[in-house]
Amino acid sequence: MSKVAKAAVGLMAATLIAKMLGFGRELALASAYGASGTSDAFLVAMNIPAVIFTAIGTSLGTAFIPLYCDVNSTQGEKASLKFTNNVFNIVILICIALSVIGAIFTEPIVKLFAVGFEGETLAQAVYFTRVLILGLAFLGISYIMMAFLQVKENFIIPGLMPVPYNLLIIISILVSVKINPNLLPWGTLFGLSLQFVFQLPFAMKKGYKYKPYINLRDEHIKKMLWLVAPVLIGVAVNQINTIVDRTIASTLVEGSISALNYATKLNQFVMGMFIVSISSVVYPMLSKLSSENNKEKFNKSIVTSVNTVTLLVIPISVGAIILANPIVKLLFQRGEFDARATQMTAIALIFYSIGMIGFGLRDILGKVFYSLQDTKTPMINGIIAMILNIVLNVMFVRYTNMQLAGLAFATSISALVTIILLFISLRKKIGAFGGKSIVSAMVKSIISAGLMAIVTSFVYNTVANLLGTGFIKEAITLVVAVGAGAIVYGISILVLKVDEVNVILEKVKSRIKK
Repeated sequence: MSKVAKAAVGLMAATLIAKMLGFGRELALASAYGASGTSDAFLVAMNIPAVIFTAIGTSLGTAFIPLYCDVNSTQGEKASLKFTNNVFNIVILICIALSVIGAIFTEPIVKLFAVGFEGETLAQAVYFTRVLILGLAFLGISYIMMAFLQVKENFIIPGLMPVPYNLLIIISILVSVKINPNLLPWGTLFGLSLQFVFQLPFAMKKGYKYKPYINLRDEHIKKMLWLVAPVLIGVAVNQINTIVDRTIASTLVEGSISALNYATKLNQFVMGMFIVSISSVVYPMLSKLSSENNKEKFNKSIVTSVNTVTLLVIPISVGAIILANPIVKLLFQRGEFDARATQMTAIALIFYSIGMIGFGLRDILGKVFYSLQDTKTPMINGIIAMILNIVLNVMFVRYTNMQLAGLAFATSISALVTIILLFISLRKKIGAFGGKSIVSAMVKSIISAGLMAIVTSFVYNTVANLLGTGFIKEAITLVVAVGAGAIVYGISILVLKVDEVNVILEKVKSRIKK
């Protein structure tokens, strides 16, 4: 197995563990608080520091790695470590300043994120947010440690970073139910600090040593700011979409924010498992090919990456649409999460799943442009999609009866528009890159997924009628239906001769022969 493949497999394994715990966190919250005012308040409180710094942290990580390599290659290890500590300390100061501002203006900030909150829900959200915003510094330096480890070719530890965070949240949820809901944010705050503490020993093994050094005039810091700006705006667009969705959801029936969140987490489980792992490994490869001006291999890598995502995501999205209700019921419906919450979450999941291919390809295409040192194109296209999302949100909620479904549908449409714009922009930038192969694979995948949907639906209804209801019986029914659908999809894409599948089969055959 190649070094790139090993890195991808290792990252997928780490991501699977982290995502399972993250999903366990959502199950614990759903079971303990259902789709209630408390769960809405807690989710908004968690979202605020994430929105404030996730965009900045992701952008810093994107810019940090190439600049670290530049300093290391031209000035040596000591200079690159000095640069790391400079970034580290500047981020701490920025986060402390943001925490102070957030603590002073907590209530107006919460009202900005959830305009429909009032009474006890608003009071809870303000308290939760005031506690969690204290963890901004830990959140910020966690991203720097993650970038440092990645530049040292350690992908597994950053992939496992959410593990202690999710464990602490699960514990705080279980304890808060028995004692007091106000304990929820304190466990989460402790979890935020552990994300940094968890990575630090591994970073030190790779040569990291802390020094209290700050130089705002460093030319690499100035260059970093220049590189970060477009990426920051592009990442912030996604966060703004989330804010808009949740803000409008706060004006709908109680539990709407929670339903959107649970449906989003199901989609993000798939995205995190496959898409992030693929893009994280493909990004440095594309950057290298771009710097070498190897256009043929560069274009081939684009086609392979896009088609791989297409073949994985389309059947998953179709399966989620036709089995949304039984999936949500099996995973969430227990404790305070009742049939009403199941119905709300399933509706959101169906309409989010329509745009799943958009969410997946958006990340891959974004990395393609970054590898070409073009950060402006994804930013511009992202802004266009954000405006479209806001307009559609208002239209679907105000002028139709879609309500919650409308918010999810608007997000899906904007994601699909984004990838269309990115494909057009990429064609203009580099010329023909294999668009016919991409369209062919997508059409074949859609046809195969259509056949899969028919078989899956038939098998599910047949087995459900035979076995009846009950957790174990419903789980068996779902597994059998999904298994039958997967077999049909696999056979169909083999018959239709999708290139990427043939390549995988040839590699498997060669391994068996050896």
